[in-house]
Formats: sequence, C-alpha cells, structure tokens
Amino acid sequence: MTIDYLKRSKPEAEKAEDDAKVRASVEAALADIEARGDDAVREMSARFDSYEPASFRLSASEVEAAMQKVGARDMQDITFAQAQIRRFAEAQRASMTDIEIETLPGVVLGHRNIPVQSVGCYVPGGKFPMVASAHMSVLTASVAGVPRIIASAPPVDGAPHPAIVTAMKLGGAHEIYVMGGIQAVGAMALGTESIDPVHMLVGPGNAFVAEAKRQLYGRVGIDLFAGPTETMVIADETVDAELCATDLLGQAEHGYNSPACLVTNSRKLANETMAEVERLLRILPTSGTASASWQDYGDVILCDSHDEMLAVANDLAYEHVQVMTDRDDWFLENMHSYGALFLGPRTNVANGDKVIGTNHTLPTKRAGRYTGGLWVGKFLKTHSYQKVTTDEAAALIGEYGSRLCMLEGFVGHAEQCNIRVRRHGGRNVPFGAAAE
Repeated sequence: MTIDYLKRSKPEAEKAEDDAKVRASVEAALADIEARGDDAVREMSARFDSYEPASFRLSASEVEAAMQKVGARDMQDITFAQAQIRRFAEAQRASMTDIEIETLPGVVLGHRNIPVQSVGCYVPGGKFPMVASAHMSVLTASVAGVPRIIASAPPVDGAPHPAIVTAMKLGGAHEIYVMGGIQAVGAMALGTESIDPVHMLVGPGNAFVAEAKRQLYGRVGIDLFAGPTETMVIADETVDAELCATDLLGQAEHGYNSPACLVTNSRKLANETMAEVERLLRILPTSGTASASWQDYGDVILCDSHDEMLAVANDLAYEHVQVMTDRDDWFLENMHSYGALFLGPRTNVANGDKVIGTNHTLPTKRAGRYTGGLWVGKFLKTHSYQKVTTDEAAALIGEYGSRLCMLEGFVGHAEQCNIRVRRHGGRNVPFGAAAE
C-alpha cells in the first residue's frame, strides 16, 4: 500500500497533551458538582456563561414566551425538519419488535424492548446554537417512549435561545434547562438539590462535554462518545476541487479542533482542493475557526487506488464520510467503520446535520469501529425473559442444567436445577450430585 500525506495534522502527542488538560479540568468540575450541587452549577454558569437566573429550569410560561419569539418561517423550517426526523425514527422503532418463541415444548423464551426511564439531552449552543441537536436527541427519545426527557442548552447572549427551546418543546421534552457545558451534563447525571438525576446522557458537545460524558459513563449510560466533529471526503476525479473544499470546510468551521480529511486517488484533485481551501478561507465568514481546524487537524491523503482509499477510510473511522466517486455503492457495501455515510455529490453532511432525517449525533475518535450513531434503539433496552410451563420441560432442562453446573463446580447452581427435577420429574437426585 502506497499512501502519501500531502498535508498532515499536528502530531498525536500534541493532541494527547490537549486531551490530558481537558481531562483534568473535567474531573475537578464534576467533583465540585457532586460535592456542592446547585451552588457549584451556579458558580460555573456565572463564570463560563455569565448567566445566573433565579431558576435554571424554564417554567411553562417562559417556554411559551421563548417560542413566541420564533418567526413564522423559522417555525415552519423547524417543524419540517422534525417531521423528517420523526418519520425515520418511527420506521426504526417499528423495526425493533418484541419476540416470544417456544424453543422446546413447554420452554418459552422472549425479549421486550423497554425504554430507558429518564434521559438528559444536551444541546450545544456556545459558538453556534445547534437547534438541530434538540431534534436529534429529544424527538428520538420521545419516539422511543422515554417517560422523562430533560433537555439543557447554554444561554445565548445571556438568555434562552428561542429556536432551541422551541425545538426541545416540540420534540417532547418534559423539563427544559438553560445550562451549558460540564455543569449541564454533570447536573443531569449526578443530580443536584433541584434536579433529579437521569439514567442516561445523550447529545454532542465540545471536548469538555465529551470528556464529561466519558467520566460519567457507568454512573449513567451514554449514547456514545461524540466529541468535536470530524469529516472525511472520499473523492476521485468524477468531482471537482470546489465541491471537495466546500464539504471539508463546511464541517471544519464547527470548532478549532474539528478534523477534516480528504482521501483521494488523484494527485491533481488533491492539489487543487488544497488550493481551493485556501481560496475559500479568504472569503468564508467563519474562516477564523475553520482555518485553525484545517491548519492543525486537516489531512490530505493520496492513495493509489479505490481499494486503498477504502482501507484508509475504514481504519480512520471518521464521523462523517462524504463519498463522491464512480463507485459510491461499492463504498456503501464495503465500508464497515464510520459514523454516517453521505453518498454522491447531490447529498452532503449539512443535510444530515439539519434536516434529511437521519441522526447527526455520531461516533468520533474512531468509535465508529464499535458503535453506530444515536438512534431510537439507543433509548431502548432489550431485556430477555423465560418461563417453563410444563413439568416435563422443567425436568428435562433441569437435568441438563444440573450436569452443566456440576461440570463447572457450582453445586449450589446445580441444586437449583435438581430441586425442579425432584419435584417435576419424580426423580430423587441426591443433594450435591448431578442429575443422571
């Protein structure tokens, strides 16, 4: 395999050093929230967001007042997006069925899909108020049937963001809070004097939010590690540099540490795309952020073939993967590690982020190797059950169970089986012996 990095992001050691600093800050903040509850949350909100309301939870009248500030066109756009996301989530939910089968006469096994009972949905709103994140988490949890959905987003310009509040309310949130960052996810997960803790945290966020979720995992469930956004463009000479550069910078503007990667088998396209990126950065209003990401986290990888492009893409397992080649369906069939695929030049990551219907909370930092993104199934727990309905089945399964327990040395386990053999099979199995 011949792979040539025409542009490379900063060394992994420097990235690891950045991660270590974030880890220490988050650990201290979460310990403070756990120790001091509402007081810690209030101090962090004042320090980071300059926001100290009487209550972080919005009342029904405050929610209504925020919704009244949303213009008619914005309201129409929000409801259109939610309709698309709801339609796909409902189809996904319908695909997950409860089952019950009789595996042997008198032996009934099954499973039920039960919603998580309480979920905290974080909606980012620092650099950009991410209205769409409310659809992706709150609405999807609602379709799954979660009975308590709380949602939190930071203030924008010192007040609740009307469109975010609207999206939360229309999506089905039962409690809406105006809190950002570590203090929001920490309060929702750990609980405070005024906030009951949840069973699960979901939603994207910056490096601090992602690290907070990582440290809280185990205390609560999480959807996945969704840190700073990543985008990869897989392209050959069927598309042009302007399209590739636009799709790279369209995600690099998220933050100063948002990886953007071009994987191509065309040196001409690679060089032209790098030049086009520099041209666009001179006119892009968000170039201050996008250029920092491109400088420190941008890669251009030149491969010999489509097979090499596929291997590189699967190894890096990026969050968003835009495929624009002469064989897009081949990549769909052979890609196995990624967040979401965007196939063909007519689609793009922004469609997926905002409106098309799939979920935009996706795995980053190579987590696509072992998990997919947020979807309705993340809010459901599949629980199995069993029942034995006849004496004959109890005795038969008991005999096998008894011997297999004794094989492992578990005498007490075996006796659980033996008592059923004695009672339902009419056989006297001595205590501490295996059924014969």
